[in-house]
Amino acid sequence: MRFIIMHKTTASWEAGAIPDGQLIAAVGALIADLKAAGILRAGEGLRASSQGARITVSDRAPDVVRGPFAGGNELPAGFDIIRAATLDEALAWACEVGKVLGDAELDVRPVTEPSDIGLGGRPKEVRSRRFIVLRKATAATEAGVPLALEKQEALKRLRQQASADHLTAETMRPSRRGRRCKNTVGGTVFTDGPFAESKELIAGYVIIDDVPSLDEASRWCARYVTVVGSEEADVLELEPPPAPCPLT
Repeated sequence: MRFIIMHKTTASWEAGAIPDGQLIAAVGALIADLKAAGILRAGEGLRASSQGARITVSDRAPDVVRGPFAGGNELPAGFDIIRAATLDEALAWACEVGKVLGDAELDVRPVTEPSDIGLGGRPKEVRSRRFIVLRKATAATEAGVPLALEKQEALKRLRQQASADHLTAETMRPSRRGRRCKNTVGGTVFTDGPFAESKELIAGYVIIDDVPSLDEASRWCARYVTVVGSEEADVLELEPPPAPCPLT
């Protein structure tokens, strides 16, 4: 089974704090253990919402609001990671995604690079950076209703057109199949999905695979949420990875 463990942000991270050496070392040790267990597939941090924007799509043209933004509906349904030269370029692609989805809300934020947290400088030859385009959950996604075939095909075309600038895509299964992990003074407290609400912004995630059960994924989540110092993290099951998009 494939799972994503997503931790929520704090006021400190939203203010642009840089992790100290102790935190970097602790996260590094966790990543090493996930790799040793043979289950780590991906992991990223996200920059503060002040560096991103939120797109709302209804029956009108997409409405774009620059960050920072407060948490609202922060339960994710899926995401794409793309490479773009600027936030505006990433927003242009994300708006096309929003038009395909119809009634939708998407957040676009930079993905944390090593140079963002003081781990080396940015290579001079790199003139773009990674952005996450986070699709929010709806009543339909939470009910497990698949995206209409024509919309699936339209998204596939958008990803093909982005070619090398489209890096990955993931889709979450409904939150009723997941679990919420709270880091409390008395220890870790778990709550089974579905989640009626999720108002805290996502600060980062890891994706794990070949995990036998939600219980096993939750054990990793308990350690993860403690290591990153977050009050809350969600464990959601992922759909099987999409087949690579052939170039046309």
